[in-house]
Amino acid sequence: MYRRWMAVALALVLTLAMAGSVFAQSVTIIARAVEGGVNSHIVTWIHESVFPAFQEKMRQQGREVELRFIQFGGSDEALKQQYALDLSVGAGADIMAFDGFWVPEFVEAGYLKPLDEVAGPGVWNWEGWAHIPEGLRGLLGFDGKVFGLGLGTDVRKLYYRADLFEQAGIPVPWEPKSWEDVLETARILKQRFPGSTPLQINAGTSMGEATTMQGYFMVLLGTGIHMYDFEQGKWIVEHPGILDALNLYKRIYVDEGLGDRRMQLLAQGREQSFAAFRDGRIMILAEGDWFWRSVVAPGSEWEPAGGRNAVVRWAPFPAKEPGAGYGGTDFVSISGGTGYVLNPFSKNPDLAWELLSFMFSTEMMLKLQELQPGIRIRDDVPVITDPVMSAMAEKLLPVSTVRPQLPAYPRISVEAQLMTERVITGEMTPEEAMKAYAEAVVELVGEENVIRVK
Repeated sequence: MYRRWMAVALALVLTLAMAGSVFAQSVTIIARAVEGGVNSHIVTWIHESVFPAFQEKMRQQGREVELRFIQFGGSDEALKQQYALDLSVGAGADIMAFDGFWVPEFVEAGYLKPLDEVAGPGVWNWEGWAHIPEGLRGLLGFDGKVFGLGLGTDVRKLYYRADLFEQAGIPVPWEPKSWEDVLETARILKQRFPGSTPLQINAGTSMGEATTMQGYFMVLLGTGIHMYDFEQGKWIVEHPGILDALNLYKRIYVDEGLGDRRMQLLAQGREQSFAAFRDGRIMILAEGDWFWRSVVAPGSEWEPAGGRNAVVRWAPFPAKEPGAGYGGTDFVSISGGTGYVLNPFSKNPDLAWELLSFMFSTEMMLKLQELQPGIRIRDDVPVITDPVMSAMAEKLLPVSTVRPQLPAYPRISVEAQLMTERVITGEMTPEEAMKAYAEAVVELVGEENVIRVK
């Protein structure tokens, strides 16, 4: 009887061991990235660097893991909608690529939880925290809690076609010190190249958050104010600075015809602006560092003839006048951040955190830098192979600010986009558009949460 019991027990142990090897733990990652398409470098990074190295690390610990990367080719908004649907029913990938400004909205809906609630307090033992500045931890944070890790941050500026500037007799490097400097340069370009669109600053609802970040915020910050007063905890809805910003849009798109307002209203308008810059029809374009490292990067469909490094230059976005920028600066920028969060409904949260923190190790971040240099969240990961990106970070991060990480921000951002659209189409005067904006924001957050400065 004893021998028979031992045989059964041994068979059970062997069966369980075999089952453990067959039913390995699995983790899935999803991101807006497609092989050969949008953000293809992420696909390469995950498949060729992260997954093989992580699986080898697990094997050395006697663990087998199954890893899968889900490629998503739709828009950012489509991905956001997919997340909302998945999380509303407790589904979705274990690790999700996420825009930092989505976090408050998803937290308020109960769809996200802080890292240490998903994977336990042990997350704070990760070595990487020592290399992530406190301010950057909030890129995927809300209400003082951290919900994910940011791949890095970004900055915004003016890109220009140096070859066409030289043809127009404009000195390069171009160093505008005020809005008037920018407008005067655009006028010269329009005269030299009839039928062209010398200057494009995003406006309208079609371009979504690109309008707010690359356009309205950059102009507004140049007047010395922000959309939100962080000290008072209120939204600025009426202010001379808002009128100054809207009047600049009016000068560019309505009064002087220096920009193409129809392009700002099209569903594919942003892509059209990339193509127009490539073809030399737009010669000054406000964009983020992503434009340099992805849109006009060597080999891209939007790289200008002659090559990015030969014909594309950048200049800091000037305040309305020297010293008039937000915080008393001469130049302005605003920074966002994308990264990855943990799904609170993950069946393997501990393993998901192990993979996520491994992705953000120095070794893996350097692998990503080889594919696409960027301003990374870790201070021990330099912008390698690209002195232009290094210069952008050095010059603009000190003058940059961030969006309000608040649940109301995405809706107020849309109202700001609509405000600019009403001005560039001539539907409303700047004064009327600001009044409509103020009414909409008050409806969203209440009169007690807004500031009006006459």
